[in-house]
Amino acid sequence: MHRFSLALAALSLSIPAGFAQQSSSSLVAPELLSGGSAVPAAMGAVSAPPSVSRSGAFSGVAVGAKVGLLGVGVEVATPLSYHLNLRAGGNFFSYSDTLTSDGITYDAALRFRSAEASVDWFPLAGGFHISPGALLYNGNRITGGANVPAGSTFTLNSTTYTSSATNPVTGNGTVTMNKAAPKVTVGWGNLLPRSGRHFSFPVELGFAYIGDPKVAVNLAGTACYTDAGTQYCSNVATNSMIQSNLAAQVQKLNKDAEDARFFPIISMGFAYRF
Repeated sequence: MHRFSLALAALSLSIPAGFAQQSSSSLVAPELLSGGSAVPAAMGAVSAPPSVSRSGAFSGVAVGAKVGLLGVGVEVATPLSYHLNLRAGGNFFSYSDTLTSDGITYDAALRFRSAEASVDWFPLAGGFHISPGALLYNGNRITGGANVPAGSTFTLNSTTYTSSATNPVTGNGTVTMNKAAPKVTVGWGNLLPRSGRHFSFPVELGFAYIGDPKVAVNLAGTACYTDAGTQYCSNVATNSMIQSNLAAQVQKLNKDAEDARFFPIISMGFAYRF
């Protein structure tokens, strides 16, 4: 009986020791035993998809081209985070035309030049984005020469004048805008697709607040008018009455131009991610 008790005690001591040895060799991942950093599969660890790792700050770059109401544009973008991109670019466009207003003919030249920057926020991590930003440089303007053919009539502040046959009325006009302007757009399409695709086809719409456009008109030459049945001809640049009517006419033009303070932005294009 004594001999049986000694054997039982020895067996009870050997079983925990064997179990502990087995736990240290078979239940713990070999990577941990060897000092590695791998996580056991039983813990459910999943590697981050490649597309997520490519969306870290400044982890990529995309370039694109577009066309819209600001003209033909080029832009470049880089990610700031999974939901944010930083985007910047420039636009240009030129166009010439002839138009007539109140009897004055303008050879108008439309010249669009602008530089812009935006932060694209993708709230759903898809293609839809909201983009606050600014026109950092707004060089958009309209210029043109003005003239009234000899013997033709024109109107300033509801007063009718006749351009002199010997010294016709000429001049120039400009429409200028604020040099910088805040803007906001919404759109579809990500220049840096999180799926890893290279090509995208973004579309945007919104507006820039450019303030009230400023219209200026300067005239020279000789204009004739009738007052109390008598005809008078006078230098447009020095006659105070004509200059007063010209100032009132320009004021009306500026009032009409106020509707353009919210400049619409519509564009579409394509981009490539490197």
